[in-house]
This record gives sequence, structure tokens and C-alpha cells, in this order.
Amino acid sequence: MTTEPATTVIDRRLSIAPMMAYTDRHCRYLLRLLSRRALLYTEMVTTGALIHGDRNRHLDFDPFEQPLALQIGGSDPAELATSARLAADRGYSEINLNVGCPSDRVQSGRFGACLMHEPAVVAAGIAAMRAVTSIPVTVKTRIGVDERDSYEHLHDFVSQVHAAGCDTFIIHARKAWLKGLSPKENRSIPPLDYPRVYQLKRDFPQLTIVINGGIETLAASKTHLKHVDGVMIGRAACNNPYMLASADRTIFGMAVTDVSRADVLRQYRAYMEKQLAAGERLSNMARHLLGLYMGQSGARHYRRILCEHSSRGDAGLEVIDTAVNALRLDSVVQPVAGGR
Repeated sequence: MTTEPATTVIDRRLSIAPMMAYTDRHCRYLLRLLSRRALLYTEMVTTGALIHGDRNRHLDFDPFEQPLALQIGGSDPAELATSARLAADRGYSEINLNVGCPSDRVQSGRFGACLMHEPAVVAAGIAAMRAVTSIPVTVKTRIGVDERDSYEHLHDFVSQVHAAGCDTFIIHARKAWLKGLSPKENRSIPPLDYPRVYQLKRDFPQLTIVINGGIETLAASKTHLKHVDGVMIGRAACNNPYMLASADRTIFGMAVTDVSRADVLRQYRAYMEKQLAAGERLSNMARHLLGLYMGQSGARHYRRILCEHSSRGDAGLEVIDTAVNALRLDSVVQPVAGGR
């Protein structure tokens, strides 16, 4: 596998969810080494941060990460329009509006899952973004929120937002409780209801419906693809990134050979070397490698070395090489002595 830029054509059969503290630019680079076709998402960034904060930090990405979607949080149409324009100007493949996060911080900013109570507000935001950009504007949401959790409520929400110009909905197949459950609990305690998402696709055949929530394997993804247009995988892909090594072949039907762990690590090591030279800390990149050798001989020792030594201020690639040698496999790189 080479590190040429991935195609920007969006194939929604498989995507990796936007995850705070996970899907940063280093994580996305690693995932792109494993799949050339999966659609990747940034961590959520608020409209306020984009407009008033460090714009380059929030928007910069390596072209190799494409196809890449920017997920934003907000509800003010003018701010959403400005954010959409910024994203389009930077070359993102898609803009995604977060209508699914249940955290208190998100609710206080009037975005995330609480907006399921206000479909007209979401529709106004979609219309504003569609008016200033030609790239896809999509919505990621839940099947319900609080007591507004009937299929009729979901159907009405999708109808109103679709009328404003949204043709793609990523549906987390759980409701969200805005009070009483933490964001972590909201990812596991409300029961999954995949049939409700399937029904949405039957009722809106003209829309692109992507299902999310509790999907941990490519085999499960293929089952869901019999009913919907796409599957979004979340933490399973971060905990065990090598699960994506066969995605281009098994999900997208590409005539390719699965990339090996050694090849992925060799290419990511070259990426880390450049990032270290630019002043990045090893720990910010090495943490995404923790699950690469899940289930392999020596993986526990490998993870321990990465965790204990990558956070040193002078930590360099010798930490990666030592961890790899602990796997009782052939080393994929030449040992490096000392810190950087």
C-alpha cells in the first residue's frame, strides 16, 4: 500500500465514527493506511471554535486522509453557514451536523441530541449550510431522545430535515437520555433498535441511511448492508484498527490484498518520524497503535511498552521499535538507540 492521497469520491458503505479524543489527525492517518475507501470523520468541533478559535488546528488535515468529513456542532444558521464555507474551502468531502451527542456541555450550547426536540432548528441550519456550499451536508442523530422516542417522532424529524436539503442521515440506533445517563452510558444502556433504522430506509428509499451503534465486525456490517446504505463503526475500529485491513476487499469489493500489520506500522513509523521532526510528541501518535496487534503473541508486552515509555518528553522512535521487538515477531524496522 502506498501513501498516495485517497480518492475523494464518497462511498458510504463503511465509515468510521467521529469520536472525541479518538479520531484526531494521527488516528485518521493510521486508519487510512488500513482502508483506502472507508469514509473518515473528524472529532466534533463547535461552530464557535471554528469561527473564533485556532482555525488551523481545527481544520488542518493531511490530504492522504481523504475522503474526510468534518463534524460540527451548533444550531445558529449563520454560524453553521460560516463553518460550512470554511470546511468546503479547506477541501473536506462532507460536512456533518452533530444531532446525537447527549453530554451536558453540548446541551448547554444548544447542539447535539437536544436538537432532536427542535427539528425546525436543525432544518434551518441545514438550509443555511446548503446555501453556501456544494459538498454534501449530512446529519448524525439518534433514533429518539428522552420521551420523544417513537418511530413517528423519528419519521417526522427526518421528513423536516430532508425537506431542508439533507439527503444523508447517519442514525445511531439508540435513543439518548439527556438527564440521568452519562455520554458513556448513553452509548450502551439504551437498547439498540436496528429494525427501526431499517424501517426508516424502507419509508425513505430516496435517502441515504447509514446505521451506527454496537457494530463491531465487518461481518456484522455486511448483514446491515442488506437493509441500509451504509454502516458506521465506532470504538471497535479504534480498539482493534486492524479489523479494517480487509474492508476494501470484503465491503467495497476491491481486488486488493489485505495490508499486513508490518506494512501499516512501517508506513505509520515514517509518518511519526516526520511529525516528531515538526515538534509533535510521540505519545499523541503512539496511543493509536495500542490495538494494532490485538490478539497477537506479545501484544500485552507491546502495549505496556508503548504506554509506559511513549509519554517521556524525549521519547522517540526507539520506543516503537522496542515495543515491536516485544511481539516475538521479526522486527519491521531497524532499532534506534536513545531518545530523539
